[in-house]
Amino acid sequence: MIDIQPLAILREIDRTGSLTLAADKLCLTQSAVSHAIRRFEERHGVRLWDRQGRRLLLTPSGQYLLALANRVLPQLEHGATVLEDYARGRRGAIWVGMECHPCQDWLMRVVDPFLAQWPDVDLDVTSAFQFGGLAALLGHEIDVLVTPDPTERPGLEYLPVFDYELVLAVAQDHPLASKPRLTPEDLVHETLVTYPVALERLDIYTRFLIPAGALPRRHRTVETTDLMLRLVASGRVVSATPDWLLRDTPGIRGLRIGEGIAKSIHLGLRKGERPEYLAGFIDLARQVKV
Repeated sequence: MIDIQPLAILREIDRTGSLTLAADKLCLTQSAVSHAIRRFEERHGVRLWDRQGRRLLLTPSGQYLLALANRVLPQLEHGATVLEDYARGRRGAIWVGMECHPCQDWLMRVVDPFLAQWPDVDLDVTSAFQFGGLAALLGHEIDVLVTPDPTERPGLEYLPVFDYELVLAVAQDHPLASKPRLTPEDLVHETLVTYPVALERLDIYTRFLIPAGALPRRHRTVETTDLMLRLVASGRVVSATPDWLLRDTPGIRGLRIGEGIAKSIHLGLRKGERPEYLAGFIDLARQVKV
């Protein structure tokens, strides 16, 4: 059995870059940290790090253990929080993971009535995953994954919430604004702005540009929807955007991409019996439309 303490030590050393700072963070002395690592090394017959001056260089065993710590510790911390909630008399908690950058406004319209209906249930939302949303769901770090790209895995299921179309957002006076339908070649002289998502998960690339062997002149990313739409409205960039975002956005038109790119937002869930409050959250999410 692997002890938790060496995992926590390696993670804090990786976070802080210092054995001394890691010891302070863990409320241990530096000698206690060194002793815990030495005891682990003797027990398992491995070395976790080598010293080069003041630097600690992880061995292959140490690198493996650090990766294990980054997977396991968040799950244990999540479990401790859940138990704490039960100890305080709360009914439970829901952790929602977001893989849909522009879905924040929609989700808040689900959160408000949920909090009103379930005052004893805590709810948290995150888009920061150590190994991606799918791994977070499988690893019990989150309970619900909001995603436009469901990936089938044993033990998971996906419930559709609402459909939409991915369109190209352009300024009202952009040269492309009068086109009823775009071709891939229309984008080769444009600057395309997207959320910071891997290209293999961007439908504008995988379902439109790459099959045609066409790429935009430039590709840049932004973190927020508001900035993305402001850049589009300025005429500096174009953006592949869910059509619902443009319904009340002045100065921007949404153009059909090729024959149309149809998409759906799904809730990813682990299969099995669900607490009543989680079922209530799912019901609300499927009632609230964009």
